[in-house]
Amino acid sequence: MDIQHLVDRLEDLIDEGRHLFGTKYTMMDEERALEIIDQMRISIPEEIEKAARTIQQRDRVLAEANEEAARIVQQARQHSEDLIDEQEMVKQAKVRAEFVVEQAKIEAQKITQEADEYVLVQLSQLEQRFAQTLDEIRNGIQLMQYQEPVAVEVEPEMQPVHSPASEGSGDPISFDRPAQAPMGSRI
Repeated sequence: MDIQHLVDRLEDLIDEGRHLFGTKYTMMDEERALEIIDQMRISIPEEIEKAARTIQQRDRVLAEANEEAARIVQQARQHSEDLIDEQEMVKQAKVRAEFVVEQAKIEAQKITQEADEYVLVQLSQLEQRFAQTLDEIRNGIQLMQYQEPVAVEVEPEMQPVHSPASEGSGDPISFDRPAQAPMGSRI
């Protein structure tokens, strides 16, 4: 599965989450979020495999270019040996062979550089997507860890979600943010 699609699904999950009134925090389905993250972990090797295929293709093109250059050089040598008596033609063949070899080297270097740039761009984009996703996940985890309990009426088919971090975590109470009144109460 495409990593970009998974990032979009995670973003949709966050958008679908229940926004806490008066805050920038959102509650979301932890199981669905973890499922998407697991799929992302599976997808990472696919992205790396794409980059590896690009590198293999670059290596294949380089090998073909080197073979072509060697073939051209060999042809130029054979041609120069055949025309050894004619000095001017030998000289021109050598110049032409060197020119072709130089052109092949330049083309091979260009292909290598383009392939390296492509791989770097792809890996940089992947790194940015992962960094963004990781920030979103950390924000979600932080939200879930420091969230004050809110009284909510639970419908019969809905199960309450228990956070292991809130039970006996021993974390000190934070006075950095204002307290929130339970939903339905009046201040």
